[in-house]
Amino acid sequence: MSEEIVFDCLHAEIVNYCLNNSKDQNDLATLEYIGFTTGYRLIERLTRDVARFKDELETMKFICTDFWILIYKKQVDNLRTNNYGMYVVQDKAFRFLTRISPGSKQLEQAPKFVAFTCGLVRGALSNLGINSTVTAEVQTIPACRFHIEVNRG
Repeated sequence: MSEEIVFDCLHAEIVNYCLNNSKDQNDLATLEYIGFTTGYRLIERLTRDVARFKDELETMKFICTDFWILIYKKQVDNLRTNNYGMYVVQDKAFRFLTRISPGSKQLEQAPKFVAFTCGLVRGALSNLGINSTVTAEVQTIPACRFHIEVNRG
């Protein structure tokens, strides 16, 4: 339990630091990059003793179960795919949004709290050989959808 509080506080400070030291307050690239490097390293340790994944879907399932449990202490609520390289991962109670009260002003601030996770997922997938673009959509707090588009070619 205590490590969860430390992780939440660390995430809040990373968000605060990146946004206060950025020339453009809307620039979330630093947060996404910190998440990317973290995800890249974490997945390497997590998959050290795991057999290779046979396909892209199996890799995505691993991200939505084992990887998500490691980071957020729960599985995602839903994983959908169109079988053409687009995946939608839904978390109905996203950890970094659960302490934010719902409202239109808070909804505008939501991208700050999901940028790190976009990078985290993109970094993990990159280390597993899947080049992707990860974006997040928050329509109601605390639910969040992550759109993962696999870049082929």
